Amino acid sequence: MIFVELDSGTSVEGMEIPAFKTDIKAEKYLYLMAGTHGDEVEGVYVLQKLFEWLKEEHSLREIPMVVVPVLNPDGYRNSTRVNSHAVDLNRNYPSENWTGEAKKEKYNPGPEALSEPENKFLVKLMDKFPPGLVLSFHSWKPLLNYNGDIEDVADYLASHNEYETVPDIGYPTPGSLGCFVPEKYQSGVLTFECPVLNDDNSLKGIWDENEEGLKSFIQSNLLLEKLK
Repeated sequence: MIFVELDSGTSVEGMEIPAFKTDIKAEKYLYLMAGTHGDEVEGVYVLQKLFEWLKEEHSLREIPMVVVPVLNPDGYRNSTRVNSHAVDLNRNYPSENWTGEAKKEKYNPGPEALSEPENKFLVKLMDKFPPGLVLSFHSWKPLLNYNGDIEDVADYLASHNEYETVPDIGYPTPGSLGCFVPEKYQSGVLTFECPVLNDDNSLKGIWDENEEGLKSFIQSNLLLEKLK
């Protein structure tokens, strides 16, 4: 596929937030993103490998797509979940259930919804290139958390990697991308939780268990249906 680099965003510390788009116009786009939480290197790596394949494989049909490899570059550089304002970007979106209260410090939602420059940049992208489906790569435990009408997408990927599929993760996530995007853009969000690195998992191993499913999904008719 051919990608063009879009105007970059800027983090709290002034670091560049690169973003890329396939060289076609459409009404809805597939978003591939990672690094919302800077300490979740596994999800960043999986997207990195997928993006490399997308750029190198020229036989693929053109798909309207936006890629944000690392949304939180400050956190990624510092190995922290939060950005440099100590805000959890995945509790800072202006969803109907956003709240300024946090049960734990790591879930700090910020002083107000959409206060953070990283999220302002992503929302600006989505306003210009509306999402039809968002795959947001994280790492926690093998899990496919779907929001919106995309249970079939979660099931498709689970048929390859055998991850558990759930419509929620068992506790409220006010101000999360999974709450916000279905409300504003009527688009599904798949929070793709990779397993974390340990004695049994390597970055390569995590990619290997997801490579077939992700590549197959990119070429599937199911994806095209979600972007209509």
